[in-house]
Amino acid sequence: MMLSLKVSSWSVLIILIPGIFTGWLLARRNFVGKSLLDGIIHLPLVLPPVVTGYLLLLLLGKQGAIGLWLDQTFGITFAFSWRGAVLATALMSFPLMVRSIRLSISAIEIKLEQAARSLGASTINTFFTITLPLSLPGIISGSILAFARSLGEFGATITFVGNIESETRTLPLAIYTYIQIPDGNEPAQRLLIISVILAFGALLVSNLIERRASYLLDEAAIAEKKQAWSQNKV
Repeated sequence: MMLSLKVSSWSVLIILIPGIFTGWLLARRNFVGKSLLDGIIHLPLVLPPVVTGYLLLLLLGKQGAIGLWLDQTFGITFAFSWRGAVLATALMSFPLMVRSIRLSISAIEIKLEQAARSLGASTINTFFTITLPLSLPGIISGSILAFARSLGEFGATITFVGNIESETRTLPLAIYTYIQIPDGNEPAQRLLIISVILAFGALLVSNLIERRASYLLDEAAIAEKKQAWSQNKV
């Protein structure tokens, strides 16, 4: 279980900044190839996880095009290591994080950002002072969903890094291992209960955050309308 928490935590950490940037890019910018980029990002959601894991193995395996170079140049190996498990789970959970952040940023009133820029704020300053704080609930929700998805990842992980005890055997792989051996039902059921509790808890917290964020945005919109009405009345 500790290995699963370690892998899932690192997975969320390495995709957090790219996820925020990508979510903002898809929500606020129009450019050539936007639909293609959106499709590529969400591809792991529709591909069988085993296919994603096999593609990682072809590219980042010890004999892969990138993996061989990384091994010979830097001595870094992803295949059949916990680092590879982090990479596989990060790739599978990245679309969920991006989607949550994108929806959160899209819900922000764009006039607030336009007002900030009209007062002389740069795009970067506007992002850090307006967009990022208001999208924080979506970022937290997306991180929780990505963490839960990482905990439950099986297909890409077992294909890319195998099922090595104390190295790549995450929670779902441990359940799979126990159900393959005699007298393994009891530990498998215990892990099953833990998995359900963690997943349900993550979804519950994510939904609560989304509802709270929606409420705060509605309150902000009402306050803005009241202020505008008062100014017009004066």
